[in-house]
Amino acid sequence: MSAMPNAPRSMTGFAQANAEREEGSLRITLRSVNHRFLDLRIHLPAGFESLEPLLRRILREGLLRGHVEVTLAFDAPPGAVGVNRKLAAVYLKEVEILRREFQIEASPNLVELLRLPGVLSPSTIPAIAGNEFEESVARCLNQAVERLNQMREAEGRALTEEMRQHLAHVSVLTEQIGILAKRALPLVVQRLESRLKELMVGVGLDPARMAQEAAIVADRSDTSEELARLRSHVEQFGAILNGPAEMGKKLDFLLQEMQREANTLLSKSAGTESEGLEMTRLGLEMKTEIEKLREQVQNLE
Repeated sequence: MSAMPNAPRSMTGFAQANAEREEGSLRITLRSVNHRFLDLRIHLPAGFESLEPLLRRILREGLLRGHVEVTLAFDAPPGAVGVNRKLAAVYLKEVEILRREFQIEASPNLVELLRLPGVLSPSTIPAIAGNEFEESVARCLNQAVERLNQMREAEGRALTEEMRQHLAHVSVLTEQIGILAKRALPLVVQRLESRLKELMVGVGLDPARMAQEAAIVADRSDTSEELARLRSHVEQFGAILNGPAEMGKKLDFLLQEMQREANTLLSKSAGTESEGLEMTRLGLEMKTEIEKLREQVQNLE
């Protein structure tokens, strides 16, 4: 089984598979949530510990990322249990020591003793070491992994559709800010020139110096580079969404860059005039859309 998905996958999912054997019923449950890497937490009944390497190998082949809780349960048929007398004797010895040390008169309860970990266990555990049982476990786990991935792919398709909508909104906001920026830049220069003339009343004003100051302000207020990079990031984001399925880390990096450009645009919003206020509003709206995209990308494999 290959871990490479054929479609975008969410890292959230649940799956279960069962197998019936003569020794009893086998059940494997998988629960997964988002994680930067593949983080496996395997829970096995006492006596089944030797199966963990097999389970880990199959899970690494079938999954790429996510925190995955794996629970294997084995229900033996009635009468197919044994008493671990050696372990029970150890428990009883410790109880007797404590009873004497603390002068407790109560006697051990047999029912409670049988409930202690490891005292009762399936009498079929020795057969688990056989290849046939391991093959049953492998088939059951592969089935659970396949079902988990089917659910994660369904979630992934829904996530990518939502992301396309948010991405389209970012693209629209980018163009709207671009239109406002073109209108705002000449106004910024005009306001600067007017302000300089007011300050220099009665003083000789060097036209070359005024032009130089205006050029500096215009350069600091120019958003063309940020808008060009944003358009490029949006285009790359869309291409990755339509490309190979393993995309989470790539998209997360792009969104960090998009958020950086949005912050720069906000810092260049032109003053308190109507154009500047509108650019600020659109920039904040863009940051909100990018943050929504980041939340969704965090859950993609």
